[in-house]
Amino acid sequence: MNVKISELVKEIEEGFRFSRGDDLSFFENEPLEDLEEGAGLLQKHFCGNHIDLCSIINGKSGKCGENCKYCAQAACHNTGVEEYDFLSKEEIIANAKANEKAGVNRFAIVTSGRALGGKDFDAAIETYEAMRDTLKIELCASHGLLTREQFKRLRSAGVTSYHHNIETSRRFFPQICTSHTYDDRIQTIKTAKEEGLCVCSGGIIGMGETFEDRLDMAISLFELNIMSIPINALMPIKGTALENRTQVSPEDIMRTIAMFRFINPEANIRLAAGRKILPANGENAFLSGASASITGNMLTTSGSTIKDDMEMLERLGLTNN
Repeated sequence: MNVKISELVKEIEEGFRFSRGDDLSFFENEPLEDLEEGAGLLQKHFCGNHIDLCSIINGKSGKCGENCKYCAQAACHNTGVEEYDFLSKEEIIANAKANEKAGVNRFAIVTSGRALGGKDFDAAIETYEAMRDTLKIELCASHGLLTREQFKRLRSAGVTSYHHNIETSRRFFPQICTSHTYDDRIQTIKTAKEEGLCVCSGGIIGMGETFEDRLDMAISLFELNIMSIPINALMPIKGTALENRTQVSPEDIMRTIAMFRFINPEANIRLAAGRKILPANGENAFLSGASASITGNMLTTSGSTIKDDMEMLERLGLTNN
């Protein structure tokens, strides 16, 4: 590791943080091995040996009226994705119970659409309450652009975390979605935090953005004090507007993970969609900046089984306890 990176690691451990306006261009050009080593030291310092594992269930699928170019569930795309209304309470709880038994730290219901509402939201609240009363697993929700009153209800029902990605930079966001705005997402995050929920928010790389857009996203998440940041690598899906994008390289993913660790040193940097692009399903990433992962069944892209991940953590001397 060169002197510049080693000194930067020490400064961050002692309290230095990057801010908007700093020259961050070196993250694109420094040797990847040096960034990985530095990110690993920061991960060890701030997160120890703990790897946070979360799992999700797709509680409502397809027929989304938004036009996010990457999404298989947008009604404007022809992807053949399975479409169904909100799942039964019994099915969701059975999945949550199985994930808890397998050792997962937290469980999320995610739903398609601009915002979950009406009888579906009522059903979600009833399901969260039942899980709160019968399970120990931490509860997370991902239901779009909710209102303050809905966040109050989620918190009362036992939900502790809310997932809502900013997806990319403010500059690039209109190239990805025009049915709602970047500011809509920011306001949703701020409202969720004001109502006492931890927020999990990250984005997708490989959609045609520049490296500067990724840097901007990392800084924006730091400014929002986000402590769980999922990094998704676009898996181009046939039928979406981004079906012909070239898949990002493993090196590109690893550089992004390391950069996010330097800019958000205390956060959980979470592997999400696209993890399978990495060798050994991302094993090296857990030593080079990533301190969390989605595990089990993914929404539209395959990840890793819980059993595989538990065995991997043990092999690496890491733990999710």
